[in-house]
Amino acid sequence: MPSLSWIGKDAVLNHHLDVPYRVLEKKYTFGSDDSRSCHSERSEESQNKIIHGDNLEALKSLLPEYEGRVKCIYIDPPYNTGNENWVYNDNVNSPKIKKWLGQVVGKESEDLTRHDKWLCMMYPRLKLLQKLLSNDGAIFISIDDNEQANLKLVCDEIFGAGNFVGIFSWVRKKKGSFLSKTLRKMIEYVYCYKKTDYDLTFYGENAYSDKWQPIVKRTNALKNLHIPKNLVETKLDDGEYDAGFRGTEGTGINFLEAFTVKNGIVVSDLKVDGRFVWSQDFFEKEIENGTRISLSNKYGFNVLRYDQSSKTKTPSTLINEENGVGTNEDASQDLQKIFNTDVNEVFQYSKPYSLIQYIINMLCKDDKSSIILDSFAGSGTTAHAVLNLNKQDGGNRKFILVEMEDYAETITAERVRRVIDGYGEGKNAVEGTGGSFAYYELGPELLKDGFINENVPEQTIREYLYYTETNHALPQINNGHPAHLGNFEGVAYYFLYNKNETTTLDATFLASISEKADRYVIYADNCIMPQKFLFDHDITFKKIPRDIRRF
Repeated sequence: MPSLSWIGKDAVLNHHLDVPYRVLEKKYTFGSDDSRSCHSERSEESQNKIIHGDNLEALKSLLPEYEGRVKCIYIDPPYNTGNENWVYNDNVNSPKIKKWLGQVVGKESEDLTRHDKWLCMMYPRLKLLQKLLSNDGAIFISIDDNEQANLKLVCDEIFGAGNFVGIFSWVRKKKGSFLSKTLRKMIEYVYCYKKTDYDLTFYGENAYSDKWQPIVKRTNALKNLHIPKNLVETKLDDGEYDAGFRGTEGTGINFLEAFTVKNGIVVSDLKVDGRFVWSQDFFEKEIENGTRISLSNKYGFNVLRYDQSSKTKTPSTLINEENGVGTNEDASQDLQKIFNTDVNEVFQYSKPYSLIQYIINMLCKDDKSSIILDSFAGSGTTAHAVLNLNKQDGGNRKFILVEMEDYAETITAERVRRVIDGYGEGKNAVEGTGGSFAYYELGPELLKDGFINENVPEQTIREYLYYTETNHALPQINNGHPAHLGNFEGVAYYFLYNKNETTTLDATFLASISEKADRYVIYADNCIMPQKFLFDHDITFKKIPRDIRRF
């Protein structure tokens, strides 16, 4: 398999392991019953999150709770066009990125091309995203021509070439710029990879429209149908109709017996010959399930199937207005309506929420409680898509957004607030979706210079510790022992901690453990039990903080 090399690669291959674990500090919760100005702490929790901070550190902070749980990831990373006028989503020369490159890559960073910089920035973030993705999940990445070739090779390396699903082409403009001296660029790409070889089901648009569909096709063989009375709706005038051929050659119907129409219903049994796509058995099953049948005034047979709204096509790799997906122009108009101001004063180059809604629905149509993550959140389009989709189908999908720029509160979170509450006035008013979210900032590091930060809540430390041992989230309940973290694969984990005094693993503590396990892992400041005793009773002592593992 071809691999990609670049200056600085060796420095970032495992950099995700060196990223410090920082605590997420909740600043407020916003819900549909809040006022727009309500930023107070609320007692109830929201499972939707907006996080302001470096997305590399934020992704690391999400691992203890969310590793292997995120069904759908959508990201719209920097395209790296070289445009110096818009540093965040278009260029890797922002001060924050340059500082990070200097720290991680070192002196080599001074010699990096913009493509080297982009690859160094993306690699550790994609590594963490891969960890967060569930085994039945997939990641979708928007990109254009500048880095799409590099993205393919990097994703092949991280996710596995065998887990490559495909490349979607999204029509981003209704018409290209005629001022271009080279090409009128009409599309951008969305790369899709799955986590494992799990056989995923992807849903496209509805296989049928909400309109009546013909059941006669001129290329089909002639079939005979017997249709019981009072089943066929029609726009034919009331009256008696003689037997005989009616309609046009190829799609017409031969009525073998006379029939009667009364009040828009064929009240006679119908015996007909035609080039039907359905057999008699299939027709009877459809009618039994609730499919409706009609006879047009041009003598065509049409049906409205009972499951018409639920049947979908396999998604096409071309995404455009035929899929109900808008363009960049539509995205600009959406933002203008939401913020009631010139879009250029709010945010540039946002994606239409219909695009992300289509992507989420493609993977999560039937998983209405799935988790959706966007770590390059921008204006909050992904949250808008999730909330709108939930409103449409009654789902309870959750979103996690991460935005590093300072507009995380004034644009990203503000957009989500307005979508929840509704926006616009008069005939342009858009009803709110309802819902809620919690807003977070990145807090202090949990472990710094080999010591536990005593300002970090003990519950956060417990979550971290259990995750480092098991790669799973801390259970919501324990066995009742205050030091018990949880059991995993026959091992019981205990965390004997008190920030105000030294803790000791001794006989008194061991006597307090009543629940038996195959093995025990116990964290404490000290241990006075003989090593032979620990060995004989399958007890592993780990010293706080020396033996607390970084991940």
